[in-house]
Amino acid sequence: MSTTYAILGAGMQGTSAAYDLAKYADAGSIVFGDRELAQTERAAARVNKLVGREVCTGRVVDALEPASLTEFLKPADVVLSCVPYWMHPHVAPAAIAGKTHMVDMGGNTSVTRQTLRLDPEAREAGVTIVPDTGLAPGLVNNLGSYLIEKLDLAESIKLYCGGLPQHPKPPFNYKLVFNIEGLLTEYNDEAEILREGKIARVPTMEELEVLEIAGLGAMEAFTTSGGTSTAPETWQGCVKNYEYKTIRYPGHCALMKVFKDYGFWGRNPVEVRSGKATPREVFEALMGPALMDPTDRDLVVVRAIGLGKTDGAPAKHQIDILQKHDEATGFTAMEQLTGMSTAIYAAAIAQGEMQPGCLRYESALTGHHFMDEMRRRPVNLTVA
Repeated sequence: MSTTYAILGAGMQGTSAAYDLAKYADAGSIVFGDRELAQTERAAARVNKLVGREVCTGRVVDALEPASLTEFLKPADVVLSCVPYWMHPHVAPAAIAGKTHMVDMGGNTSVTRQTLRLDPEAREAGVTIVPDTGLAPGLVNNLGSYLIEKLDLAESIKLYCGGLPQHPKPPFNYKLVFNIEGLLTEYNDEAEILREGKIARVPTMEELEVLEIAGLGAMEAFTTSGGTSTAPETWQGCVKNYEYKTIRYPGHCALMKVFKDYGFWGRNPVEVRSGKATPREVFEALMGPALMDPTDRDLVVVRAIGLGKTDGAPAKHQIDILQKHDEATGFTAMEQLTGMSTAIYAAAIAQGEMQPGCLRYESALTGHHFMDEMRRRPVNLTVA
């Protein structure tokens, strides 16, 4: 049976997800929806050209206007919500009402919990909704699920991820690969982890460690918020330790932490001679453009380590991904992995692989299923 997918948000990640569905999930049709028709038409034309068939079209839709959204979702079997994270809970009720399955790219755990609270309504409607299907949270947590499945007894899951420039420039050695507001949320909020069997909240930009990454050398990793999402709750009682850290080039953490420690990310207005302003707004306005570098290509590095026991003996499994900008398709490394993860979940729902309800990403689909799907795609993946 041919599947119709709707892509809500015709931006970078949504376009990559559409390409993945068209190339690897044999999508029957894909409809882009955005407030600007020209944006949807550009995204559709790009995907159609890449896959060599007319599978994508574009339509105007206002995701915050119920009538517009309901009409857009009518022909869709599954909708991929690729809009800003705070909009996902506005999309989910319309999906449930229209009996359209849904995945979203997440981005904020408290917002994800709002969507998950719609579970009774989704189950009654026979609709499957899975939030947080992006990269981190998202793909990295599914690697964690795979490692838990591999071990007879899982004791520790350590997850790492970083979106980085291929040619770092001092002093920050960083290229902004998503919204500056999202970056500061990761750096400034508390991180939720599972430590010695208990859910704990730990400060961000702490617990610095050095990782040796093949092809990159010595890198640093430190605590950031959001990467674990709901996984600590899901795996409590199954795993003693479950944590996530962000990977950066050496020295980045110390420099950025200065801004955190001295109040540059504060949300309370301060009085200056020209009026009032919040330090965070000023920082975002100045640093956001400064950290963008359209001349450089990006890369994404992911590491997942599982420690435990198999057949009563100590065991360790490790997964590494080093993905780079794809010159053939033009998709960045961040777009590839984020779009791929979301598309894999959307296709699995269409294939009847998940039960109805609002499901937590890390347990909605087996890690082995996800790994099998990744191996079908051009992902630079090693498993040890």
